[in-house]
Amino acid sequence: MKFFIISGEASGDLHGANLVKSIKELRPNATFVGWGGDLMEKQGVVIKKHYKELAFMGFLEVILNIRTILKNIKLCKQQMLDEKPDAVIFIDYPGFNLRMAKFAKKNNLTTLYYISPTVWAWKEKRIETIKEFVDRLFVILPFEKKFYEDRGCEVEFVGHPLIDAVNNFRKTSALSSEKFLKKYNLSDKKIVALLPGSRKQEIKKKLPIMLAVAKDYPQFQFVIGGAPGLDEAYYHSVLEGNKMAIIYNDTYNLLNNSYAGLVTSGTATLETALFQVPQVVCYQTSGISYAIAKRLVNITYISLVNLILDQEVVKELIQNELNIENLKFEFEKIVKGNSREKMLASYQDLDKLCGGIGASKNTAKGMIRIVESKLS
Repeated sequence: MKFFIISGEASGDLHGANLVKSIKELRPNATFVGWGGDLMEKQGVVIKKHYKELAFMGFLEVILNIRTILKNIKLCKQQMLDEKPDAVIFIDYPGFNLRMAKFAKKNNLTTLYYISPTVWAWKEKRIETIKEFVDRLFVILPFEKKFYEDRGCEVEFVGHPLIDAVNNFRKTSALSSEKFLKKYNLSDKKIVALLPGSRKQEIKKKLPIMLAVAKDYPQFQFVIGGAPGLDEAYYHSVLEGNKMAIIYNDTYNLLNNSYAGLVTSGTATLETALFQVPQVVCYQTSGISYAIAKRLVNITYISLVNLILDQEVVKELIQNELNIENLKFEFEKIVKGNSREKMLASYQDLDKLCGGIGASKNTAKGMIRIVESKLS
């Protein structure tokens, strides 16, 4: 059983690695090749293209890098034809992956999509592409199954893979507070995690605002979760002489030992909540990208925590709202008082709503079932 798997960013690399592990536990002879990162490679995936070469954020950034993107599309299509897999697994990354799904299906390859495009938020027309070119969707948010079923898609709700990821971490990799502080030469002050994103553009916009807030709180130590693929020299260029610890490839231990967090929108908001860390969500992109997105996006919230709980549990500071004054005001709320306790109490519902443990295994079983039925 051979799979071609495509993941275009860090979160997809994590979920792809866990999925590959689960498939191999059920079918040890399964082989994998595709696009992803270091975590997938550690699970035995032959990486043809690293996701670090695919990190383009927003409308303007895509336009500026269109030649590279078109070359990547051509390369990936050829690799799928050369490898002749029994199925192609697409993980999130819809702008690229839906193109690949269309091509794969037209070339008689089985197409399996894990962590579906957020068509319930925007670009609902993509549903027609999904219906025609994706054999099965494996969705991770509780409200997605009905949404897709009502529109005629083949879909399974498997639970959210972050539940597995966090539980596996706690069992195998979590450091005690003492060991964590010693490993990274940190003081015994309460830690505030700064997660400004994984791309240079977003870090350059958000990290200086976070740093300005940090200056007013010497009773805490602020620690940056470093993005894979970005070296310390880049962070130091943004820090401009400010001394601050940067921890790479260990965000879960950072969150596990944090008192509060300032977090960019996306997967990190849910991870932070699952570690029971009160947070403020920070989002800012280029003016052009935001103006276009505001016209197209049809959601009430941008953070996964608020979307899943269907209420504003964590404060979202978006675009011009993300400034030093507002961030300091919201930070005060999450480090003391009733707002902090209320947020922590609301987090308790997330595990159950996200389907509990087993997302990777549920997805692996579903994919194996489909592939074996087509091979028989």
